[in-house]
Amino acid sequence: MNGLDCWVGIDLGSTTTKAVILDSEGAILGRGITNSRSNYDVACAVARAEAFVDARFALARRTLEADAELAPRTELLLPVIAASFAEAKHGAALDALRAELLVAARNDFYKSWQPALDRVLGEIVDEMEVRAPALFVPGAERKSDFFRDLASSSFMQLSEEAADPGTMPQDVLIGMFDKAIIKVENQELEVSFEEHVGQALDRLLEAAGLEAGERARAAELMEYAVGMPLQERAHVGTGYGRARLPFPKASIRSEILCHGLGAHATFPSTRTVLDIGGQDTKAIQVDERGIVTGFQMNDRCAAGCGRYLGYIADEMNLGVHELGPMAMKSTRKVKINSTCTVFAGAELRDRLNLGQQREDILAGLHRAIMLRAMSLLARSGGVHDDFTFTGGVARNPAAVRALRELVTENYGERKINISAASIYTGALGAAIFARRAEDADESTEEAAA
Repeated sequence: MNGLDCWVGIDLGSTTTKAVILDSEGAILGRGITNSRSNYDVACAVARAEAFVDARFALARRTLEADAELAPRTELLLPVIAASFAEAKHGAALDALRAELLVAARNDFYKSWQPALDRVLGEIVDEMEVRAPALFVPGAERKSDFFRDLASSSFMQLSEEAADPGTMPQDVLIGMFDKAIIKVENQELEVSFEEHVGQALDRLLEAAGLEAGERARAAELMEYAVGMPLQERAHVGTGYGRARLPFPKASIRSEILCHGLGAHATFPSTRTVLDIGGQDTKAIQVDERGIVTGFQMNDRCAAGCGRYLGYIADEMNLGVHELGPMAMKSTRKVKINSTCTVFAGAELRDRLNLGQQREDILAGLHRAIMLRAMSLLARSGGVHDDFTFTGGVARNPAAVRALRELVTENYGERKINISAASIYTGALGAAIFARRAEDADESTEEAAA
């Protein structure tokens, strides 16, 4: 079987690590994302593995859609397989969480609560396992695709129900979860996509509603797509943690260059790019080829970035993904004086004590964040048509609303591009650099010959 050439870009951010795979035509073949861990090598490996699994799904889609009989069934078949594999990964992570919780419970500090502690933790994880399948029914809406977010939300609710202030305080249970989840996130879970699909293919095809003849043909095509060798020709890394990537120096590019090129590749008319990542904010100006002509970057503190929003979410006992939707419910404006992470907790508590609503406070916070971004944009050269917003914060509806308002107030009407895959922009730029570098090397070799 002939292999398929591909090129990989890795964006190792401070909060998430992303991977993008391009095929020989320069089309996106696969994407992968994971929480960035303290172990950057693991984060890189997990995001890369996720991207190659996604590439397998893309190959399967291409193969099935090329078959006249099975093409109409593709939208039934692939979601069933994707949901099954996601559930298998979630189950493996729950197994790891159970094991790490029991390790955490061995701490001498918790002696007075044992053996009741082991029983309660076991019952909580048992219930998490019971609830898990509902999260992975094809078409089900999940608040997040990250195990940490899903597990944290479920554990918080179940631990509250299981806790007893006198014999088993909830803060004890949550403390052990916080320790355990870090250990789980720093593990590479052994869940092989190829093995999972191979072992469960007949069941999955039947679940998709295929008849016997269709199942036989679909199985043949799926096995072809899953078994297709993917030959990684080159890779490039970027991001906040790029110096920690296991790549040679020649395969590392700056975030500025990658986000500029990635935004241009997604929206070719882009001239101004704003990227708000976990640890920094970048305002970038590019020309008609996606080459950076100017930029400004806030990299001295995390104020107004993803880390800051994560801190706010913790203070309000919410998931980061819940901040934007809650802020969108605001009915009155609240002016936030500071976006300093150090003072954020105190200001939040003061405002809540004054009776201000959480949604109004959050709306004010999002506007304050965007005011900082507007300052960087102004120093980089202003906002030009087209303007592209990238990074994880671009998926936050309240941040987008505040940005649109401020851009209109300061520059008039501007076209603002936001891709559904905005968080992958840096990794996309890195993958394009990887592909271009090899093309340049081949051209040099041909000229020399």
